[in-house]
Amino acid sequence: MMRVTRLITAAALGALVLSGCSNSDGGTPAAGAPASSAAGEGGGQSGGTFAVITHGAPGDSFWDVVKNGAEAAGKQYGDKVTYQGDGDPAKQAQLIDQAISEKVDGLVVSMANPDALEEAIGKAVAAKIPVVTINSGADKSKEFGATTHVGQSEEVAGRGAGEQLKAEGVTKLLCVIHEAGNVGLDQRCGGATATLGGTVERLQVDVSNLADATSKIKAKLQTDTSVNGVLTLNPAVAVAARDAIKDGGSKAKLATFDLSADVVDAIEAGEVLFAVDQQQYLQGWLPITFLHLYKSNLNTVGGGLPVNTGPGFVTKDNAAQVAKLAQSGTR
Repeated sequence: MMRVTRLITAAALGALVLSGCSNSDGGTPAAGAPASSAAGEGGGQSGGTFAVITHGAPGDSFWDVVKNGAEAAGKQYGDKVTYQGDGDPAKQAQLIDQAISEKVDGLVVSMANPDALEEAIGKAVAAKIPVVTINSGADKSKEFGATTHVGQSEEVAGRGAGEQLKAEGVTKLLCVIHEAGNVGLDQRCGGATATLGGTVERLQVDVSNLADATSKIKAKLQTDTSVNGVLTLNPAVAVAARDAIKDGGSKAKLATFDLSADVVDAIEAGEVLFAVDQQQYLQGWLPITFLHLYKSNLNTVGGGLPVNTGPGFVTKDNAAQVAKLAQSGTR
């Protein structure tokens, strides 16, 4: 039954992707964008107001792409979409409370720290505001009453990264965590540990201080020359790690989670082996699509299972194809 459900979900997502590839004004192609006429089917334009509230800090290139996806979907369907992010879980919960008081028609929430958001999300569910969780916190999504979760299995993605690094000869890996308390990042490192077959050591850095992150990674590589692999969990930190490897004269191989234009360039240049791609544009686009369909036609998606947007892998073989999309803000 789980396999059948996954196949049905995959077919539904495939239909969304195939129904159209560009927005109605001829602008940048939108991944998963249905034809403009589809917005009027099953109840017409919903005219909904949806709030996207994430744990991403302003200016974070990863979350900028999520925002782009959500706003593009809102434009496509004629819905109002607001986006706010705060890395402090208490402040994120306050943003959720504020959205509830504004009586939004739906919420999209990332849950890097699920326990800190449980009460706020519970209030939304009690107020009969549909919630779609994204990115992190899949294990708690259904328990908290969300209609579905959109993202990737972080442990599965971590396992895939560990397998590829093992194939590249990495035996001692530095897994760089950039947000303290983020359960998804712990799962990524845990997955890599399970499949690498070597030693994995974690290093905590601050994504808001990339210069310091570079220094810490460089110092670790110089102190322990047996480290021959680095796995970062954020594209900006990947660039910091690349600089640390260069400046420190290390021969450690580098891989990362998530994409940015800089990371794609680094992959093409052979400075980064691969990026684990969770297609974050879809983590913005799909939840707004689902909320629009729920408001206009009472549709739900997933059948109690997450809707997976990854993992995929961007390597030197396909980086050139992704490069222009990353520069346009959709990958």
